[in-house]
Amino acid sequence: MEQTMESSDGSNFIINNSKNVSRVKKLLFRRMLIGVNDGRFFMGAFHCIDKQGNIILQDAVEFRTTRRSSPAPMEQRCLGLILIPSSCRSSCHVDCSIEEQMSLLSLGKSE
Repeated sequence: MEQTMESSDGSNFIINNSKNVSRVKKLLFRRMLIGVNDGRFFMGAFHCIDKQGNIILQDAVEFRTTRRSSPAPMEQRCLGLILIPSSCRSSCHVDCSIEEQMSLLSLGKSE
């Protein structure tokens, strides 16, 4: 079943619900490392994503540098359940084997 959605920038895109759901199910409860625009990183278990692309991580830990100099030590703190807005996200990495990474990459190709 296809559905047309309008993104925040006004462009339209088509969502194939069954394909997207199967892609997200493969990511459930996997460890993710998400970078945000201000230089912080969050690591946690992928819990869910909404239509806008906001991600919720379980058992999340925040990593940030304490100084602007290089190399700066990383400081960490436990946060628990957090929501990372899609507008703040700069990178997203899934913790898995090379074979699983290749499988996940092939999901993004149009069929």
